[in-house]
Amino acid sequence: MLQIDRHDNKPIWKQLLNQAIHNITSGKWKAGYRLPPTRELAQQLGIARSTVQAMYEELFSRGYTVTSRRGGTRVSDWNQPLISKEERSVHRLTPPSLPVLEEAVDRLHDWSGEKSNNASDIDFSPHEPYLDPLFQKKWRQSFLHASAKADLSCWTYGNSFGYEPLRCQIQHYLSVERGIHVDIEQILLTSGAQQSIDLITQALLLEGDTVAVEDPGFPPAWLTMMYRKMNIMPVPVDEQGIVVDCIPKQSKLVFVTPSHQSATGVIMSVKRRRQLFESAIRNQSWIIEDDYDSEFRHSGEPLPTLFSQEPACTIYLMSFSKMIAPGIRISAIVGPVEAIAQIARVQKLTSRQLPIMEQLTLTHFIEHGHFMLHMRRVRNVYRRRHEAMIKAIASTKLGEVFSVKGVETGLHMLLEAGEDFNEEEMTNKALENGVRVYPLSPYCLESTRKGWVLGYSKVDEEAIMRGISQLSNIIR
Repeated sequence: MLQIDRHDNKPIWKQLLNQAIHNITSGKWKAGYRLPPTRELAQQLGIARSTVQAMYEELFSRGYTVTSRRGGTRVSDWNQPLISKEERSVHRLTPPSLPVLEEAVDRLHDWSGEKSNNASDIDFSPHEPYLDPLFQKKWRQSFLHASAKADLSCWTYGNSFGYEPLRCQIQHYLSVERGIHVDIEQILLTSGAQQSIDLITQALLLEGDTVAVEDPGFPPAWLTMMYRKMNIMPVPVDEQGIVVDCIPKQSKLVFVTPSHQSATGVIMSVKRRRQLFESAIRNQSWIIEDDYDSEFRHSGEPLPTLFSQEPACTIYLMSFSKMIAPGIRISAIVGPVEAIAQIARVQKLTSRQLPIMEQLTLTHFIEHGHFMLHMRRVRNVYRRRHEAMIKAIASTKLGEVFSVKGVETGLHMLLEAGEDFNEEEMTNKALENGVRVYPLSPYCLESTRKGWVLGYSKVDEEAIMRGISQLSNIIR
């Protein structure tokens, strides 16, 4: 008999439904069991017939009962096994084996340092920017303001190019700060550099196309394109940047980091830039310019972009991961109108649009001056830490083992060692002594160059001095 608890906050029909389902699934009401007519059960319980009807309808819609004119409402044969346990184990569904994916993720973990579980007192991470409570306070203010003032239209399906007011803010920033003058239709918002590269690969390349990348270089770029079944060709990097003469003529795309090469830190020379443009025009190939940390030049203005010099064949990537915080997950692709339109169509198909709240917040953050104040503040922090790093290295014996490179711009520098340097052993020794460093080898495809890529954005001056001193002792 079903019972009603008048003190229960659940609706009566829901109480009855739960009891009926329990009776059926526990086997108390077996298949074929006839439930009382709705009128009869309503009278027994002292409730409206419509309440019982609502419960019966829900049982039927879930497949627990069947109804007929003569047979009334009966428990269905809902639990009849369609496949035996033996067959189920034989036909167990498992994801396909994807060796390319597994290898790519493993290499990505090696590069980012995520594989190591050892804790470290000092982490010379080249991947993360400086964050402080003041940033968090200002971001929270923008978030609350954006939440309160957002128009209802913001919460409908949006533009696959991204939130237009944010693109306008980025357009103004690029024009004033980077010398890039574009129309709003030339800017597409994405959820990070890796998604930007993936979208470009899908929109502008065909499976099996040859892509030239710097070696050493930026692993997420070539790993993403490799997973999309592109033919990745490593191109060596020297003191002037990518060696253009080594770029295969069949390359449909060349990925470069000209303002602060990842990971050697060198700046692409004027001559190499001109060679790269000539090569791209003659071979009808795209140039992807990843401008990931060029805003942080320690003397003078940021260097001119490739896009500002040759916009017809260059796709420019900017990201707020290094400028503000990786957790924001907003980046931009800037390029020719036709290319951006095609990339937007891919984005519309695969992910439709970005989450609106982050876009609204970032729009307010830039529009009300918080972004530029943040940039000025962190530039001063990075300048002090950069100076501390240079002084610390100069005061130790590290200069006898390593050549220091890439110190003009960005948030990391390279300590390059000779061929006999045991990179893995020294990296592990440093970690055993509480200092996390990042070896050069995970940045390499075919290159055999060795050394450490050391970032200083997360480490204060005192920790820099201690960490470099500890590394010097380990090397000695």
